[in-house]
Amino acid sequence: MILKKWLTHLTGLMNNNIKKWLLLSILSIIWGSSFILIKKGLLELTPIHLGSLRIIFTTLVILSFSFKSLLKIKREKWKWIIITAYVGTFFPIYLVGFGQTQIDSGIASILTTLTPISTLIVGVFFFNLFFTRRQILGLSIGLVGSFLLLYQGSLTGDSNIFFAIFIILTTVGYGTSVNLIKTYLTDIPPAAVTAGIFLSILPPAIIILIFSDFSSLAFDNNEVLKSIGFVFILALFSSALAQTLFNVFVKIASPLFASAVTYTMPIVAIFWAVLDGENLTLQQYLAAAVILFGVYLVNRKNQKAI
Repeated sequence: MILKKWLTHLTGLMNNNIKKWLLLSILSIIWGSSFILIKKGLLELTPIHLGSLRIIFTTLVILSFSFKSLLKIKREKWKWIIITAYVGTFFPIYLVGFGQTQIDSGIASILTTLTPISTLIVGVFFFNLFFTRRQILGLSIGLVGSFLLLYQGSLTGDSNIFFAIFIILTTVGYGTSVNLIKTYLTDIPPAAVTAGIFLSILPPAIIILIFSDFSSLAFDNNEVLKSIGFVFILALFSSALAQTLFNVFVKIASPLFASAVTYTMPIVAIFWAVLDGENLTLQQYLAAAVILFGVYLVNRKNQKAI
């Protein structure tokens, strides 16, 4: 309780600009690590198992400390909660799993850099949002940096690039979710939004798991238990904690800057790849610097909107 009060006081002293960059850093670390956790989970589980368990674990964790927050969601807001839940969470969770069955974690993380582009397109065409020329330039530079990372070795001959479509579809879901939250749900506490989202998708996740072959797994096998353990860690940090922090992020940042977290995630994912025995070249470090510069431009203000 003392720690919670201290953190609340500390964040209260920060201005929104500092909060935005702090949240960007934390989310980059958590979500950048999620790709290696998914990879480890898929060693013994199918994408169906992984996706369903991730939703179930996340819901249990979230509801254990924020169940009462659901009372803060007005009846008319539940429509947007449910739409956001399925478009931005339910389908992407399963799609990422299917994508990473044939694509390594590094490529998957880099492909998610398309999220800001999806956010921009969805926002302009469906939410009447306007962006500055400098932000668009930042997005372009960040995207170039991401493809430089891809070019420098993340794409291997063992990957089936056609499975990239699953990852690309998740970016559309993420981009739509950012706009929905920013447009319709900023007046709801972030913890309530997160709880509402996962409670909405819990029933189908349970049904899908029951009708899968999950019960036939060898639960006395340590490798199976390890994979389930990785999914629990994924649910605890990448879904429960990160989703709540992201909802805070969206409330204080523009949709475009909030989605820019996907530019910095590959840097963390590449770091895990190095720990896993892969080499990070000088060119990849330079590409990472290009990505960060793009994020910086996205956050610049005082430019005429277009």
